[in-house]
Amino acid sequence: MSTQHATRIKLAPWALLLVAASWGWAFVIMKDSIARQSVNNFLFSRFALAVIVMVLIRPQVFRFFDKDLVTRSAFAGTFLGAGYILQTLGLERTGAAITGFITGLYVVFTPLIAALVLKTRISLLTWSCVALATVGLGLLSIRGWSVGVGELLILACAFCFGAHIISLGKWSRGRDAYAMTVIQLAMCTVITGLGSVAEGGYSPPPDWGVWATVIFTAVVCTAVAFMVQTWSQAHMSTTKVAVILTMEVVFAAVFAILFGGESLTLQTAIGGILVVIAMYVIVLKEA
Repeated sequence: MSTQHATRIKLAPWALLLVAASWGWAFVIMKDSIARQSVNNFLFSRFALAVIVMVLIRPQVFRFFDKDLVTRSAFAGTFLGAGYILQTLGLERTGAAITGFITGLYVVFTPLIAALVLKTRISLLTWSCVALATVGLGLLSIRGWSVGVGELLILACAFCFGAHIISLGKWSRGRDAYAMTVIQLAMCTVITGLGSVAEGGYSPPPDWGVWATVIFTAVVCTAVAFMVQTWSQAHMSTTKVAVILTMEVVFAAVFAILFGGESLTLQTAIGGILVVIAMYVIVLKEA
């Protein structure tokens, strides 16, 4: 093993950890921004800028576009766009920490969707993780005799993200990953753009604070994060990548408490811990 390759192997986990931290931080700063701009307008700005950045970084990406790649990527992008819209609508109605915890359930949804669509057998361990995550979700979302609307929206978001992962797992082999991502983000731009039109038309971010959040989430959390993840996966296993990226949930909770002015009740803390345990076991069992 060359010294350069050994250095990359050491750097890859830390680079991914920074990606997870940026995603966790995004939950906190987005909550304030979507209070000042509609969800679809905010997301349209974010995805449009992310597409522009990725095309500027690699303008030759257009050479990889063909009917097969565009069709399959657009279908996967529909799940991705729906997931982001549901997630942001949920964040608008609940805390950043809870949003992070429930979003992470895509790790649990993925094998369930695979069983339904790809006829993959579900092991007893997986069912146990589903049961554990369900209990944790209940503790996170049940308020007296009702279930919060925000939590239900984020749960639907986790399902969409799981479906997105299954779509990529089925169609990404043999196709350019960068080109597929550009198409998916373009599809997200179209979906949120149509949402903006339905709400009365697109309005740009109202102030520099919201613009800063748009730029951060578009450049760092979308364009750069994708490139870092792609680079890291060339130097470490998919399982290790998934384990590190689930730290997004932990970062979201920590940042929400330290900087977002949120507090966790004992019930919420226990629910979050159960969800995290279920996520890690689901990922580690693939090792």
